[in-house]
Amino acid sequence: MSALFEKAIEAFDQYNQKDPNTEKAGDKIFPKELLYAQRMSRKLVDFQPDATEALRLAIRCQHIGRWEIPRDSYPKDRVGYLKWRNKLKEHHAEIAEKTLSQIGYSKDVIERVKFLVQKKQLRKDEETQTLEDVVCLVFLENYFYDFAEEHDEEKVLSIVQKTWAKMSEKAKSEALKLKLDEKSTYLIRKALNL
Repeated sequence: MSALFEKAIEAFDQYNQKDPNTEKAGDKIFPKELLYAQRMSRKLVDFQPDATEALRLAIRCQHIGRWEIPRDSYPKDRVGYLKWRNKLKEHHAEIAEKTLSQIGYSKDVIERVKFLVQKKQLRKDEETQTLEDVVCLVFLENYFYDFAEEHDEEKVLSIVQKTWAKMSEKAKSEALKLKLDEKSTYLIRKALNL
């Protein structure tokens, strides 16, 4: 990766360091979106070690500044949820553009990162699909257990099925190899009729 890449990762992490929401991992407390971004980068290296610089950048800033547009700023229905998600994608892309411009990235790289962060042409664009695959794998590995604890089984099974539908065959294969707790494994296998 280029020298600019290291500066970009540092800048993204500094931005996410400001997240007032925290999460515990091991015996440490992290700003929530900083931890998420680091998990995303690690998973991409495992899943696709030869990823392009643009995809590595997009992975690291995919949730940048997420706390700045809270979920409760939109109605609690499906339409409100979708509007919130779309606004977040634009927000992440804007922060990425500003950050990468200041560091000195070319317009081509910046536009590609914005394209990926907004998950454009999912299923058609290979890198967008890889980003979505990594999102799904990180969710299953790091956030699924807590999600399952907070929701009834019917909703959990539905979310597993929706998550699975977004994933490539390669990602599905990787997901089945994740070392998850017994309950998570049971729910995933039940949702998929395995």
